[in-house]
Amino acid sequence: MNTETGTFVFSPGADTVREYHLMITVTDPSLSYPRQLEEVVDAYTHAVEGLTVHFRRFFLSDGANQAPQLEAALAALPPVPTSIVQQAPLDGTRIALWVYGTSPMDSPSGAPSHNGYTHCWSGSMTCPGADSRAQMEGIFMQYGQDLQEKGLSMASDTVRTWIFVRDVDTNYHGVVVGRRNYFDRIGLTPSTHYIASTGIEGRHPQARYLVEMDAYSVQGLRPGQIRFLYAKDHLSPTYDYGVTFERGATVTYGDRRHIFISGTASIDAAGQVMHTGDVAAQAGRMLENISALLAEAGAGLPDLAMGIVYLRDAADYPIVKQIVSSACPHLRPLYVLAPVCRPSWLVEMECLAITDAFDPAFPAF
Repeated sequence: MNTETGTFVFSPGADTVREYHLMITVTDPSLSYPRQLEEVVDAYTHAVEGLTVHFRRFFLSDGANQAPQLEAALAALPPVPTSIVQQAPLDGTRIALWVYGTSPMDSPSGAPSHNGYTHCWSGSMTCPGADSRAQMEGIFMQYGQDLQEKGLSMASDTVRTWIFVRDVDTNYHGVVVGRRNYFDRIGLTPSTHYIASTGIEGRHPQARYLVEMDAYSVQGLRPGQIRFLYAKDHLSPTYDYGVTFERGATVTYGDRRHIFISGTASIDAAGQVMHTGDVAAQAGRMLENISALLAEAGAGLPDLAMGIVYLRDAADYPIVKQIVSSACPHLRPLYVLAPVCRPSWLVEMECLAITDAFDPAFPAF
């Protein structure tokens, strides 16, 4: 085998649902793409035996050329909500894979369900449009309609989005405007709440799409199960500088808590970039901010189950990897080439933590 699978398993006790976050990477960068693809698909097939797979995201180094072969390989596997994005792994390989699954959990209607909850994952959503604003607004409109047809709403039931932007330095502003326009339409404002999110460089395999989005919503949540994280002594509210997402969100169940940390960079409580030009210092502040958000949810870095680190410059990979590995020795994050929405931000990290904090007022996961 020429792959490694970083595995995080959360199981709060007997007769409970176990959660698995798998990060599958290639160990031999010299292998051709077809061989790397074969190795990753084979590792995935073996790793998910006995699991209900909720979602998978493939990271490619050259989406336009590599995606057709990947899609052909996936056609032979059971269907799962899938995201494919060009964000080159920084270890020199051509493909990597994040998988989220559970055991046991049924999927009677095609989406994993348990204890009255249905977990709705969506990947690589796109919409035609003249520019990134029109495409972003169109994606949200389509997704909102899809949720409505399932009896869900974005305001009440969407936990997390991931927005990938081709040429982020040019097209991110349009994404900001398109998202804000849609949120205004559905009544999400600074006085209500927004949604945890990452907005980052990422290319859809087809060049005509400037924006693609992944999302996670849960059917069956009760009022108060989703709460938002701010850490205002470390980070400013995003609306202070014109964007509309939450720094983090928690979903508390009767037997555990999920903590979703949005893409987090080296920013201060006034919304200013810290440590311009110094990637090591930026990585340190990034981890400090993540720790502050986790602490607000009663968690810490040892509770992280999954992480993705985004770098603007591949040359910074060894420095940042050493810093993150030192702070999170148990974690196997994926490092990818993906510029952040402000050019002066050199590094950003998103993550997900799971803890055994719970609220008996809610059903178990």
